[in-house]
Amino acid sequence: MAIKAPDKFPETGWGMPFATLFNAPIQVENKAMNGRSTLSFITEKRWQAIYQGMKKGDYVLIQFGHNDEKITKPGVGTSLAAYKKNLSWMIQQSREKGAHPILLTPIARRNFVQGILTDTHGDYPQAMRQVADSLQVPLIDLTVKTNRLLSSLGEEDSKQLFLHVEPGDKNYPEGVIDNTHLNVEGAMQVAKLVMAGFREQGIALADFAK
Repeated sequence: MAIKAPDKFPETGWGMPFATLFNAPIQVENKAMNGRSTLSFITEKRWQAIYQGMKKGDYVLIQFGHNDEKITKPGVGTSLAAYKKNLSWMIQQSREKGAHPILLTPIARRNFVQGILTDTHGDYPQAMRQVADSLQVPLIDLTVKTNRLLSSLGEEDSKQLFLHVEPGDKNYPEGVIDNTHLNVEGAMQVAKLVMAGFREQGIALADFAK
């Protein structure tokens, strides 16, 4: 989701094009950061800053999972139980401010095994689904949506959505093959999937889409 630094281009967080999909008066404030889990986002007081600035009527999009699942990484990885607890706390705090939390499962990594897209997120998407169900929070299942997208494109064509850069690029002189982070096209495709999720769930923000 995060806004990427210019020296990381063409890496693009899906939150960047997402912010361009709305008409006034909707304003998107993107507070996401690369590499954070629910745990590190809280301990670094990034959530606290969001909570303090939150206003009644705001929509709060919450997407974690890629880093929570790194359970061997101290200060970042979280157990499924802690993941659910942290998500529930963010939801509770959002509701305290009169805001509307929305959960989004993590996007799929481009992980093809013998031509078949293979999941890397374990039980974390399902844990988020359980939180959404128990607390009656809208959920956009980007894990499912991006699995369908990448599978429909196939192993080769799906490369066009991710950070695959040939050597000689000014930001990546040696080139890069990154099947987790998106490029400009991939970010826009995922942003459109989020907007489709808004429409499917009748979330009022969709009424302001361009």
